[in-house]
Amino acid sequence: MIKFHGTPTLETERLILRRLVIEDAQNFFTHWMSDERVTDNLIKGAHKSIKESVERVTNIVNEYEEQEFCYWGIELKATGDLIGAIDFYHFDLGTENCEVGFTLGYDWWNQGYGTESLKAVMEFGFRHMNIHKISAAHNSDNPASGKIMQKVGMKQEGLIRHMIRNAKNQYKDCAIYGILQEEYLLQVKMG
Repeated sequence: MIKFHGTPTLETERLILRRLVIEDAQNFFTHWMSDERVTDNLIKGAHKSIKESVERVTNIVNEYEEQEFCYWGIELKATGDLIGAIDFYHFDLGTENCEVGFTLGYDWWNQGYGTESLKAVMEFGFRHMNIHKISAAHNSDNPASGKIMQKVGMKQEGLIRHMIRNAKNQYKDCAIYGILQEEYLLQVKMG
């Protein structure tokens, strides 16, 4: 059975994964949600105004009341900058599976922050929440996300053609990845 703990603060070597607060809306907007290089990989597209980000962050903050809500802002320990977000969603209580999604601002791509944050939430999900399987998907034209998934031990399970349609009305094929709790625990044990 999945054990929900809400969104507790998680810490890694370089990052603090924490709940968002309303004051994060400006960085949410500036660091990634207004940047089409980042949002091109998302279904809803770039925010055109800070107002959209304030509304989104407000909705996220209000969701923290629910124990089943797991959405972390990714903050750099060294600077306190909010550089992205990562979350668990689509919990299936019958299978005890869920999905994970992550977004990083363009200025922080290719520095290992995606891998570091994904490892932290996988550890929390498997060890503390008792999740059976964590899955993720990425647009096939965004292979960098797939590399992050591979680095944490996820295996590609397939490709779904035209899985999503983005804000530009373009259909995108998505590669699907997954990792089982037993695989993760064995991988950690083997070092």
